[in-house]
Amino acid sequence: MKNGLKTAVLLAAMGGLILFVGSLFGTTGLYIGLAISLLLVGGSYWFSDRIAVAAARAKPVTEAEMPEFYRIMHELATAADMPMPKLYVSPDPQPNAFATGRNPHHAAVCVTQGLVSHLEWSEIRGVLAHELGHVRNRDILISSVAAAVAMFITFLARMALWGAIFGGRGGGDRNPIGEIALIILAPIAAGLLQMAISRSREYEADRTGARLIGDGEPLAKALEKLDRASKTIPSIAKPEQAAAYIANPLAGRQMSFKNLFTTHPPMEERIRRLRDGEWRP
Repeated sequence: MKNGLKTAVLLAAMGGLILFVGSLFGTTGLYIGLAISLLLVGGSYWFSDRIAVAAARAKPVTEAEMPEFYRIMHELATAADMPMPKLYVSPDPQPNAFATGRNPHHAAVCVTQGLVSHLEWSEIRGVLAHELGHVRNRDILISSVAAAVAMFITFLARMALWGAIFGGRGGGDRNPIGEIALIILAPIAAGLLQMAISRSREYEADRTGARLIGDGEPLAKALEKLDRASKTIPSIAKPEQAAAYIANPLAGRQMSFKNLFTTHPPMEERIRRLRDGEWRP
């Protein structure tokens, strides 16, 4: 299944989960919860660039300070017919990068100091093409929608919890076991769907980046190095921002169920797809 279609299916599944959970509540409570979720996540989306940059302790860099960074990004943006994003560098020693911004005209690309120190510029070019792919595919919008839905489902589950504690709905048609299962499993299901959407978008950004430079090998080499470094070099990345990075900066902290409870697809599979040419049209 193509990643765009897969993302649509996953978003639809999250919508279906909302309808299922929402069927247990009145219309008023449903609308209030939805409004709160959209307000919180909408704000995060609108100010996503400032939030992500601040969390990474990143600073803007000038062309005089990092001419190669500017040259490559300008070349890629021109090839993609996109505006030049703002460029930042984080003091994070772990090699990594992320893109943020609500649209191509309000985008930022940040690399860590570790990326510049550990990778060749040919490999960094592959990483930057991937990040520009996220901007081009408007992944910040997609991830924000997924986050809004997941937050709303969690909100409804908490409403159900408080309802159960304080008596909830009256009547003899209550199903306490079902309600408890809903309270526990609905947020987990929403989180898993959100993670699946994030993994799908990583594959799509890999494909977009490889197509942009006409070669999957630079990014494949970069991902190999990033994978090794993420398990040995500590990162200053915040857990809530980990999904934005090209490689999971917290990979060294994960133990079991890593392929299920992670926002990134398996690195081996990403590298295989790049080297097998699956990015080609």
